[in-house]
Amino acid sequence: MGAAAKTACALIFITVLNGAVFRPTSSDPSDEACLTHLSQSIQDATKSLQNWTKSTFANPCSGFTSYLQGATCNNGRIYKLSLTNLALRGSISPFLANCTNLQALDLSSNFLTGPIPSDLQYLVNLAVLNLSSNRLQGPIPPQLTLCAYLNVIDLHDNLLTGTIPQQLGLLVRLSAFDVSNNKLSGPIPVSLGNRSGNLPRFNATSFDGNKELYGYPLAPLKSKGLSVLAIVGIGLGSGFASLVLSFTGVCIWLKITERKMALEEGKISHLMPDY
Repeated sequence: MGAAAKTACALIFITVLNGAVFRPTSSDPSDEACLTHLSQSIQDATKSLQNWTKSTFANPCSGFTSYLQGATCNNGRIYKLSLTNLALRGSISPFLANCTNLQALDLSSNFLTGPIPSDLQYLVNLAVLNLSSNRLQGPIPPQLTLCAYLNVIDLHDNLLTGTIPQQLGLLVRLSAFDVSNNKLSGPIPVSLGNRSGNLPRFNATSFDGNKELYGYPLAPLKSKGLSVLAIVGIGLGSGFASLVLSFTGVCIWLKITERKMALEEGKISHLMPDY
C-alpha cells in the first residue's frame, strides 16, 4: 500500500473514530423519555417546536451541540430547557424528572395549566426553576426542597394556592424567589421572609399580589371590615354610651332610694303620737 493510500485510510479511521466518540447514535434513554413525554403533554399551536420529533428525541445532542430548539447540551445530555413565550398550552409533564442532568428549566410566559409536579424533586442538579407567567394551579410542592442546588425559584403570575412551604427556607443557595401575584394564603415562613446571617433576603415584591398572604416583609393586613378609625370611633362611642347608661342607672337608683326614704319617713311620722 502506497503512502497516499495509508494516509487516506488513516484519515477515514480518524473520522469514523471521531464520529463514534463525538456523535453518538442515540441519546440517553432517560433524556429521550423526558422529551417524549414533555412533547405529549404540551400543545404547540404556533408550531414553534417543529423539530421536536421522535427522531430528534433519539439524538438531541452531540457533545455540547444541541439539535433541539430550546435545549442546551452538555456532554451529550440535556443541560437546559428554555421554552419561553411560545404560547404553549397543556401541562408540565412529571416525566421531566427523567432529564436528570437538567440544571435550568424555563417554561415561563406560556399558557400552561395544572399543578407543578412534585416529581421535579428528582432533578437533583436543578439550579434554576422559572415557571412564571402561566396559569398553573394547586400548591407549591414542598418536595422542591430536595433540589438542594436551587438558587432561583420564579413562580410569579400564576394561580397557585395554599401556603408557602416552610421547607423552602432550607435552600441555602436560594438567591432569587418570587411568588407574587398568585392566590397564596397564610403566613410567610420566617425562613424566607426574614432570613438571617449572610443568606440573601427577599423584599415585599417577592410576595405581593396574594390577598390572603401575610407576615414580614409584607405590610400588615388591612381589616376586612371597618377601618381602624371606625373601630376606634365605635369603641369610644360604646364607652360613652356605657357611661350614659351607667349615669342614668345611678340617677334612677338615687330617685328610687330617695322615694323609699320619703315613704319611710312618712310612715314613721304617721306612727309617732301627737303631743
